[in-house]
Amino acid sequence: MSKQLTSEELSKLQDLNNSFTQAKISLGDLELQKENIIGNIKQIKSKFVELEKELIKTYGEESVINLQTGEVTEKKE
Repeated sequence: MSKQLTSEELSKLQDLNNSFTQAKISLGDLELQKENIIGNIKQIKSKFVELEKELIKTYGEESVINLQTGEVTEKKE
């Protein structure tokens, strides 16, 4: 003996299922965005290390650079 959901029950069930599926898709999209951002951060860090090496060669290891003004001073102990 089979029974049938009411149209209201079926509609609620379908709506919840659709909402769940959409949430999973959104979560996947966010994870892809996260991976892209992490990749960008790695690139930025790599460029930072390269520039830091160049600046150390030019200004010395004991130099401190003011990021607002560009002023280079000796490290205070």
